[in-house]
Amino acid sequence: MNKLIYEGKAKQIYTTDDPDIYLQKFKDDATAFNGLKKDKISHKGEINNTISSVIFEYLASKNIPTHFLKKISDDEMLVKKVDIIKVEVVCRNVAAGSLVKKFGFEEGKDLEKPIIEYYLKSDELGDPLFTDEHIYALGLANKSELDVIRKMALFINDLLLKFFKEKNIRLVDFKLEFGKDKNNNIILADEISPDTCRLWDMETNKKLDKDRFRFDLGEVEESYLEIKNRVAG
Repeated sequence: MNKLIYEGKAKQIYTTDDPDIYLQKFKDDATAFNGLKKDKISHKGEINNTISSVIFEYLASKNIPTHFLKKISDDEMLVKKVDIIKVEVVCRNVAAGSLVKKFGFEEGKDLEKPIIEYYLKSDELGDPLFTDEHIYALGLANKSELDVIRKMALFINDLLLKFFKEKNIRLVDFKLEFGKDKNNNIILADEISPDTCRLWDMETNKKLDKDRFRFDLGEVEESYLEIKNRVAG
């Protein structure tokens, strides 16, 4: 029997008969502002599982190592067991969110080159923005490991910019999480979905992501479905 070993805001992780393989189940729960806003989005688990599966398969075809093994149901996938590195990596291509609110960027303006940011993965502390030196001091990763993570994040960004552009989607920014597999290799983990990316329609700049839930813009499920249909057909 599968045992629940972790439950986050959007996913549950279960053991399987193989100690090196976990089952990742996507939930319909939606949260924003570090859990202060909560609700459910109908079929979100199924939608995000499908989108993430397609994107992980695409990235694997481009030689990005990931935890993804296969999609096994509407809202479940099998993944490799990883020890998550508690550094959330955010890659920004277009000014939005905190770049606008905290730093005064003009929303919607293309950045000259991607900005990589690191956030401490800690609900208790509110996932604060922090620096390379904080990461080293906390022992979360060393310099060579962080260099690998940054290089992978930028390569993934290049791939996803092209991937989404072909779907007429503007990849504004996105969050990545990495972990170490049983051989201590750094691999991509978590998910890539409208929960973790800002995705705008290329022609109208209509938001098609979690911001519709965050800011009560309406058409939340419809926007997630729009991304699914464009990504997965």
